Amino acid sequence: MKVLYFTRTQSPHDLRFTQALAATEHQVFVLCLEPVAGRQWPGNMEEIEWSGINPNDVGQSLNDQLQGLSQVLEGIKPDLVHAGPVQTAAYYIAKVDFHPLVTMSWGSDLMLEADENPFSTFLTNFTLQHTDVLVGDCACVGQKAESFGFNPQNYFQFPWGVDLQHFSPSGSTALRAQLGWQDKTVLLSNRSLSPLYGVDVLLSAFSAAFAEDPNLRLMLFGKGPQESQFRQFVTDHDLADKVHFGGQASLEELPDIYRSADIYLSASHSDGSSVSLMEALACGLPVVVSDIPGNLEWIDEGKQGWLFEDGNVQEFTQKILLAASQMGRLDQMKTGNRSLAERRADWNKNFPVLLKAYDAAFATVGSHD
Repeated sequence: MKVLYFTRTQSPHDLRFTQALAATEHQVFVLCLEPVAGRQWPGNMEEIEWSGINPNDVGQSLNDQLQGLSQVLEGIKPDLVHAGPVQTAAYYIAKVDFHPLVTMSWGSDLMLEADENPFSTFLTNFTLQHTDVLVGDCACVGQKAESFGFNPQNYFQFPWGVDLQHFSPSGSTALRAQLGWQDKTVLLSNRSLSPLYGVDVLLSAFSAAFAEDPNLRLMLFGKGPQESQFRQFVTDHDLADKVHFGGQASLEELPDIYRSADIYLSASHSDGSSVSLMEALACGLPVVVSDIPGNLEWIDEGKQGWLFEDGNVQEFTQKILLAASQMGRLDQMKTGNRSLAERRADWNKNFPVLLKAYDAAFATVGSHD
């Protein structure tokens, strides 16, 4: 099958999907809304050169830009287009009425952006009406699509999962030693430093928890537009030697980072099946996370860790202190978290669901004539 993989740019998730697709019998071409010359993709996959689509380009109408997309499709003649997020790449494919269209939700596109304003709701509706098969990483994404009238029988769900050999409880903890925090209770956040992920809530909760338990330390990984604001917060609250800003971690560095921590934290306001949460579980970490729908599909209070009301700094603080107070009694939780990852977060087991989605979409060929 000839597949066109259409996405925003080259993110780590895109690289994982294309890496896995490169190992299949499908011939895969890549198209990005934000084209960059000379970018490399797995398996010598070809990225199609074109001008891209920029919604803010006032010098060119959307119809003009869509004409460029139609020319790409005419040139490749794919058997199927895999596109996402919903309101951008998938919408543009829907707009030129190409079928079969496999729309891949990126989680927040349906869980948050779909309701942001009437225009976003329109884009979501239009895309889902023209989608043959929808792929998502959690039940709440499928339920949200269904609320827009999408047929749940055409929804294929699989957590994007992790490499369970790469992420495991056993291995080096070099970072912990490097920081000199061997005898501390080390907390970890590695979400993007941008508003969606609630790192401001997390820092406020850490600051309050530290005031009660000075043994706490925080490793903060990730980059984003709020980094300077967060660094200022840490300075203002005299936490500079208690919070480690690690920047954007590479795939190779991540297992050591997880194993160097005692507890994983996330205050995200929206997530599907969070990959970083699954990585933490695979490394056996207890977690304290916001009670958003995506997290509730993975975490039971007191079993894998603890939940706090989304945005509630006081409750988050108390749950951090509760988790820290039980550090010596969490072996069963750690073993259980690894077992959960093995059952539900194995990338190698989960990825074939995407290929089934492709087959289901391809089977609709002819129904749009």
